[in-house]
Amino acid sequence: MTSTLRPATTTEAVKRPGRWLALSVLVLAVLLVAVDATVLGLATPYISEDLRPTGTQLLWIGDVYSFVIAGLLVSMGSLGDRIGRKRILLLGATAFGAVSILNAYATTPELMILARALLGVAGATLMPATLALIRNLFHDPRERSLAVGVWGATASAGTAVGPIAGGFLLEHFWWGSVFLINLPVMAVLVLVGIKLLPESRNPNPGPWDMISVVLSLVGMIAVVYAVKEAASHGVGWEPLAVGLLGAAALWAFVRRQLTLPTPLLDMRLFRNRGFSGAVLADLLTVLGLSGLVFFLSQYLQLVQGRRPLEAGLAELPAAAGAVAAGLVAGTVARRWSVRAVVSGGLAAIGLALASLTLLDESTGYPMLGAALLLVGVGAGFSFTVTADVILSSVPKEQAGAASAVSETAYELGAALGIAVLGSIVTGVYRGFSGPTGTPTGAHESLGGAVEAASGMQADTAQELLTAAREAFVDGLAIAAGAGAAVLLATAVAAWFMLRSQRLDKGF
Repeated sequence: MTSTLRPATTTEAVKRPGRWLALSVLVLAVLLVAVDATVLGLATPYISEDLRPTGTQLLWIGDVYSFVIAGLLVSMGSLGDRIGRKRILLLGATAFGAVSILNAYATTPELMILARALLGVAGATLMPATLALIRNLFHDPRERSLAVGVWGATASAGTAVGPIAGGFLLEHFWWGSVFLINLPVMAVLVLVGIKLLPESRNPNPGPWDMISVVLSLVGMIAVVYAVKEAASHGVGWEPLAVGLLGAAALWAFVRRQLTLPTPLLDMRLFRNRGFSGAVLADLLTVLGLSGLVFFLSQYLQLVQGRRPLEAGLAELPAAAGAVAAGLVAGTVARRWSVRAVVSGGLAAIGLALASLTLLDESTGYPMLGAALLLVGVGAGFSFTVTADVILSSVPKEQAGAASAVSETAYELGAALGIAVLGSIVTGVYRGFSGPTGTPTGAHESLGGAVEAASGMQADTAQELLTAAREAFVDGLAIAAGAGAAVLLATAVAAWFMLRSQRLDKGF
């Protein structure tokens, strides 16, 4: 097996002054992306009321950001390796702030879709650059593990801060305020990052192959779009054709990378079992988790009647567990083993999801909070260690491309998870029997049922809501069971694929 590993050098062993201050700048970018990924869901009802998009336009407002990020991550990670990770991070951060203003003041659905797409382009530059810069800032393996733990903990904290901050802003200001919170964070990141962040790049990058960029973009967007459309509307000729187009583009992308002297993404990285195992674990973990995360907010608000801010606070145990576990994951992995920590973390998530199959409308918060805490701890251990494995499995010159592969696994896993597990919830939900005169829209979503009930007589409305909520919870429980099965199977696969992997192997 061809290995990409190289021995350590004396230069790399030197600890760079100011590296921890530089890390504080990088985690600002992570915090920003994590917060932005969660606030839109809370703002969607207000955007719908103000801009009045069609159903299709509303889906594009929600999806186009992740579509563009998924399609551009590998290309932007490779571009950072070529032109400099600091440069692309600061350019991307500046663009992210500017486009956030366009999102906040969009006046039509079409402008909002364009603004979200542009935000995706800027966002695709941030996450790979932050991990790649960590790889080049911290050459000591133990310090790098802690730095990656801080990086992961910040991302987890951001997913909790997003709903809380968004809920507060939406209760006091207009929906555009959830985008304007990006501006002060970006300003600090850029101004401080100019001073503190060191530049790093691949010294022999080769040309940036535009054909590969286009193939990657078309392939990822087409595959993600096809999966979501098939899940939402069934397998028809359109999603099938788009999916085949995407698969063909990705096949051509891989073939081209194998023939180029300096590829956009070195496919030989996947020959390293640790790298491949870590990427696969990330993809399947997010797939199993994303359906739960996507529908849990609806359960808390539309089934249990919590306000947006209260629902955000209810999800805090997951973030707290992830932060705590992420900070000690590297130490624990060295004490035991990489595969024990990753497999154990995945199994913990799987067991937590399995407990959620017992959910009903009146489930008390102690059970739900305990399950979320277990999910957070498991995710904190697993994601932190797999990110460390990915970074330490490649030469530092390819850190940007490798980080982009990791982020692409997250995005693809989220898209597949929402599509596959979402189709389970939707399929079960649509079959509920409502009272006579129940409008079609009530069978499309629980939000639609709540809206329909508002125009009915009290007894009829209560009958509709009871049936709809029971069906939604039934679907959520089945999806949680499917997610648990995916996570437990992934735990077993990780145990074998990460055999003999050690974090202490540095460069």
